[in-house]
Amino acid sequence: MSNSESVPPAGTPEAAAAPPGPARRIASGYAFTSPALDLGALLWEGRCLPGAPVRIPLSVLNRHGLVAGATGTGKTKTLQLIAEQLSARGVPVFLADVKGDLSGIARPGQDGDRVRRRAAEAGQEWTSAGFPAEFYALGGLGHGIPVRATVTSFGPLLLAKALGLNRTQEQSLGLIFHYADGKGLELVDLKDLRAVTAFLTSDEGRAELKAIGGLSTATAGVILRSLTAFEAQGMADFFGEPEFDTADLLRTAPDGRGVVSVLELPAVQDKPLLFSTFLMWLLADLFHDLPEVGDVDRPKLVFFFDEAHLLFDDASKAFLESVTRTVRLIRSKGVGVFFVTQTPKDVPGDVLAQLGNRIQHALRAFTPDDHKALRATVRTFPESAYDLEELLTGLGTGEAVVTVLGETGAPTPVAATRLRAPESLMGPVEAAGLDEAVRRSPLHARYAQAVDRESAYERLSAARPPETAPAPAPASRHRPGDRPKEEPSLVEQVVHSGVFRSLARSVGTQLGREITRSLFGTARRRR
Repeated sequence: MSNSESVPPAGTPEAAAAPPGPARRIASGYAFTSPALDLGALLWEGRCLPGAPVRIPLSVLNRHGLVAGATGTGKTKTLQLIAEQLSARGVPVFLADVKGDLSGIARPGQDGDRVRRRAAEAGQEWTSAGFPAEFYALGGLGHGIPVRATVTSFGPLLLAKALGLNRTQEQSLGLIFHYADGKGLELVDLKDLRAVTAFLTSDEGRAELKAIGGLSTATAGVILRSLTAFEAQGMADFFGEPEFDTADLLRTAPDGRGVVSVLELPAVQDKPLLFSTFLMWLLADLFHDLPEVGDVDRPKLVFFFDEAHLLFDDASKAFLESVTRTVRLIRSKGVGVFFVTQTPKDVPGDVLAQLGNRIQHALRAFTPDDHKALRATVRTFPESAYDLEELLTGLGTGEAVVTVLGETGAPTPVAATRLRAPESLMGPVEAAGLDEAVRRSPLHARYAQAVDRESAYERLSAARPPETAPAPAPASRHRPGDRPKEEPSLVEQVVHSGVFRSLARSVGTQLGREITRSLFGTARRRR
């Protein structure tokens, strides 16, 4: 390493602040001229160098990224730090709040010696600030505006993942959706899907799928039992109407700052498969609706996908291919996706290859498997001036190894970084405060109350001969906010549908089209 570079005279303030030669070369890779987010200050040989900022250009955030690290290393605060700066620059953000400690982004942070000391170390002028935020909850379970999807729009591939179906069962579920789509039968909630499944294995309905392979009674039974178990875990609340419009994630506040959408997930922490697939539905729905914009000066939305390993566990080949395609293609629609997980090996290689920005927190190496994961992580980084294997096990909380795409699209040098402190509250907002924020939201009136309109279940039931028609449902069944109460003996109600075919043809005529499906088999909503 050359010592010919000019340095300030020893003993001067400039000399104390100036990075040594190797660190200066690393720092020069982050000297961007375009707008950029400030991540922190360079670490070199145990010193934090506030005069050597580590940054990420705003224009490359739609090139996606990975935030990784062991539990307790500061990943959540990194998300908060990035989300604050994006919001301040007018970029909407989506955060999946698995543990419930990101809600503090709506409140100003608490000043103190520890925060001030960290800010000084990282060259940060810290000020206390809160940011505009909306809080959501899957199906209304928890503190937030209810987020629901219809079964039709969720699609067979994502639902098969959530139900834990194997490849054969996934294909059979796809046939059921194909039939319902072709007949114009919308599957709004789970009882609609059960009704169509039961019909297609009845004497009268079996012939409907014969030309395309049919639906075996055994496979249909597995799907129906999976749906029953799914509902028993409280999952029925996630499917229904009013369906969430993902365009609401793209809003800005009156002062021009981007709205931070926080999906509160503590109430469903024990159902990780569901929330991971639901996040993928949100992303796929955005992909459907957004126009192509190519490269942009700043992203339209940055989407943080927490606990990303849950999305890929036991995933089918078709599912992984759809994830890869979505991540690759949504970049040109101005959306950046950051996967948040413990190690890069949690993310399939084809997906990892799409992620241009890396923030790697500390890794543990207590077991042979830990050592293997550590070595695999080191191999995913470009060559660097650091001993990464040693560095990654010695990083402190709030420190990370960073490499991002520069303004020209080339990766920056690997930089050990002491990250800045978030300016908002580093902790959860109390439940009462969340509930009050939800009630004040302009979206509350639109999404708070569940509705149960006529769909596949009601149409199948209505198709039965009058003398065997089911008894009217109790009046309370249609009260706003109530979940529909399932009718007894649903299969028997369906299999006697002698006029179903003519009904389905008429429904198809009324809707005027077959439902259009795209990535993940998700359906385009009717606006």
